[in-house]
Amino acid sequence: MQQAEDFRTECDAIHALVAPLDTERLAQPTAFKGWSVDAILRHLHVWNVAADLSLTDEAGFQAFFAKVGAAVAKGGMSAFESDYLEGLSGPELVKAWVEFYPQLADHFAAADPKQRVAWAGPSMSARSSITARLMESWAHAQAIYDMLGQVRQDGDHIRNIVVLGVNTFGWTYKNRKLPVPETMPLLELTAPQSGDIWRYGEPGDAGRISGSATEFCQVVTQTRNIADTDLQVEGDIAREWMAMAQCFAGPPHDPPEPGVRKVAVV
Repeated sequence: MQQAEDFRTECDAIHALVAPLDTERLAQPTAFKGWSVDAILRHLHVWNVAADLSLTDEAGFQAFFAKVGAAVAKGGMSAFESDYLEGLSGPELVKAWVEFYPQLADHFAAADPKQRVAWAGPSMSARSSITARLMESWAHAQAIYDMLGQVRQDGDHIRNIVVLGVNTFGWTYKNRKLPVPETMPLLELTAPQSGDIWRYGEPGDAGRISGSATEFCQVVTQTRNIADTDLQVEGDIAREWMAMAQCFAGPPHDPPEPGVRKVAVV
């Protein structure tokens, strides 16, 4: 399953980013809700473990998720993740995350892409599950790149996130209890590595969005406000979608305010 290898590629890039950081730097807050690098890696690691359970041990996943519901009701998700890892932090947390994600990639690479796996809501395919892990890893890592003042150099494997953005066009509206437009705006996005143009949708009244595939991914994962990108957005539906796009599960979330999420000057 290529998506498993794409997940591995993204995690390898994040590993190269965080490997040089010492304990103090790993504890530094980012612009994402004040989460530290530790908190981000803890979140990614815990849900990587959960995804692995969903594929290899459904009973184990159900037991895990029962703990999530009880713990979140008391102290919130971050508190649960810290408790689940017994407060693991710093270089030891990095080590645990680094040792586990290749195992997760291996398990999904060998799986039937159509296998159904359990998750918080409806079940999904194994392909969708590992693609979601790629998307979440990429999105949360943006806060680390920003904090360190680094501009990420993406590969074309982020096309998986573009596809998630396309596939969640209608869901973004349904999630907010809004009528879904009949057609999606035309997308014409430039791939970050090859320079290929990725097109989705057809020309029409829904409008057009063009520009960097990376910036489109930043908008649909809500790591950037559309105003902080150079995407060209034409048409009312296109502007409406980009103002509230959300490719991740859960209740409706609004994007960050303009200027809040950006590369720090260091």
